[in-house]
Amino acid sequence: MVLLKVEDLSVHYKIYGNWVRAVDDVSIELDSGETLGLVGESGSGKSTLAYAITQLLPNNAYIKKGKIIFNDQDLFKYTLKPDGTLNVYDENIRKIRWKEISMIFQASLNAFNPVYKVGDQIKEAILAHEPDISEEELERRVIELYDFVGIPRDRINNYPHEYSGGMKQRAMIAMALALRPKLVLADEPTTAVDVITQDRILKEIIDLQKKLGMAMILITHDVSVVAEVSHKIAVMYAGQIVEKGTTREVFKHYAHPYTEGLLNSFPNLFGEKKRLSFIPGSPPDLANPPKGCRFHPRCPYAREICAEQSPPLIEISPGHYSACHFATSIYGGK
Repeated sequence: MVLLKVEDLSVHYKIYGNWVRAVDDVSIELDSGETLGLVGESGSGKSTLAYAITQLLPNNAYIKKGKIIFNDQDLFKYTLKPDGTLNVYDENIRKIRWKEISMIFQASLNAFNPVYKVGDQIKEAILAHEPDISEEELERRVIELYDFVGIPRDRINNYPHEYSGGMKQRAMIAMALALRPKLVLADEPTTAVDVITQDRILKEIIDLQKKLGMAMILITHDVSVVAEVSHKIAVMYAGQIVEKGTTREVFKHYAHPYTEGLLNSFPNLFGEKKRLSFIPGSPPDLANPPKGCRFHPRCPYAREICAEQSPPLIEISPGHYSACHFATSIYGGK
C-alpha cells in the first residue's frame, strides 16, 4: 500500500531578490513499512524535501507546485498571499504532524529546549495529541521509550546539555517515536555520533520498523548507511532526483555518473581493494543553475547535448529511473 506520494514538487527560496531552486520537480513514492534512502551532497535539497512534507519550511520558502499525498490525504491547500505568491498550508497538518508523520532532526541539540528536562519535552509531544492521557500512563510511555532506545531511566529528568551527543540523538529518536507514527523522516540521524553509536542506532532503527511497521525516509550523504537499512534509494543532485530505484538495483547497476561518483567515494569491504575516487568541482549555484543537465560541468561523460538539454527521468528497467542522456548507452553493460 502506498503511504506517501510526492508528485512534481518544487520548492524555491527567495534570498536577496533571487529565487533559489532548492527542490525542482521531485517525485517519490513510499509504501507502508518501507525505508527510502535519500542521498546526495549538502545543499542538494534533501532536508528541504522533508520540511516540505511536514510543512516546517522557513518563511522565505515557497512551494511553487506539486502534490503530497499521505495516507490518501492531500496535505497541500494553495492560497494566494497579498504579494501575489502562493501559500501552502493546511491546518490539518497540525493533527498529522508528530502523530502520523514525525521527524528526527539533524541537529539534536538544537531540537531540544535547553531549559526544560528532556523527559518533560517528550511528555509534551504526547500530551499535545493525547491530552486525556493519565499521568501514570504518560510516565510509563516515556520509560518504555527510554528503554527502547537504550537510555538509562535515571536520565529522564536530565537537561539536554547533560546528555552526550549519542544520547541526545537517541532521545530525539525516542521523541519521534512517542506517538508511534506511520512515517518517520530521519535527517542525518547518525551524523554527530561515533561509528559504534552509529551502528547501534541503525540496528535500533531496523528493529523499530519490524516492531512498529513504520515507514521511513532516511536522509544522509553516507551511501553505506543507505545500503544497510534502505529498501529503496533516491539520489538527489542540485535540487533534482537524478536516479532512483531499489537499493540493490541502483548499487549493482547504477545508471547516472553522479551515483557512480558517490559509490566510488566509499570503500568496499568485500570487493577488490582500490583507490577511492572523488567528484571534482562543487555543486552549482541554485539561484542560477547551469543550462541543461545540472551535473554536466562535473561529469566525466558530458557531451554537447548535456549542456543544452535537461535530461528527463526515464525508466531504464522496471522500477529503476535515471536522468542521464546516456543512461542506457554508457551504463547499459553494467
